[in-house]
Amino acid sequence: MSDEKLMELALAAREGSYSPYSHFRVGAALLCADGSIYTGCNIENAAFTPGICAERTAIYKAVSEGKRDFQAIAIAGGPEGGEPALTAPCGVCRQVMREFCDPEEFRIILGAGTGEKQVYLLKELLPLSFGPDNLKGKEKYS
Repeated sequence: MSDEKLMELALAAREGSYSPYSHFRVGAALLCADGSIYTGCNIENAAFTPGICAERTAIYKAVSEGKRDFQAIAIAGGPEGGEPALTAPCGVCRQVMREFCDPEEFRIILGAGTGEKQVYLLKELLPLSFGPDNLKGKEKYS
C-alpha cells in the first residue's frame, strides 16, 4: 500500500472525529503486515482524560482483533474547518506504538492537506525508548 493511499484513509477517518472541546480533528490509518488496515479518529470527553487519540483508536481496534504486526501509520490532523497540518503523535501514542511496533522499522507518516508529508521511524520520534524487550527475562509481579 502506498503512503498516499494510507494518508487518504487517515484523512477520511478524520471526518469521524468527535472533538467538541479542542476542535482539533485527527484521523489515523494503521497498516498491518498482512495488508489489512485499521482506521481511527480522536474521541474527546468532557472529563478530558477518558478521551483517546486517533492513533491509539486504530491500534487498539487492530489489537482487539488479534493483529500484532504493524508496518506503518498515517496521521492527518488539524483544526476543525481547516486544512490538515503535519501532526505528530503525542507521547502516549508513541509509547503505545512502542509496545506493538519495531522502532527500527515502523514508519509514521505525517500528512498535510497541501499534500506535504514527512515520514519518520518510531525510533526517531521516541529515542531511548522502553518497551517489551526491556522486560524479557525479568520476573513478573502481579
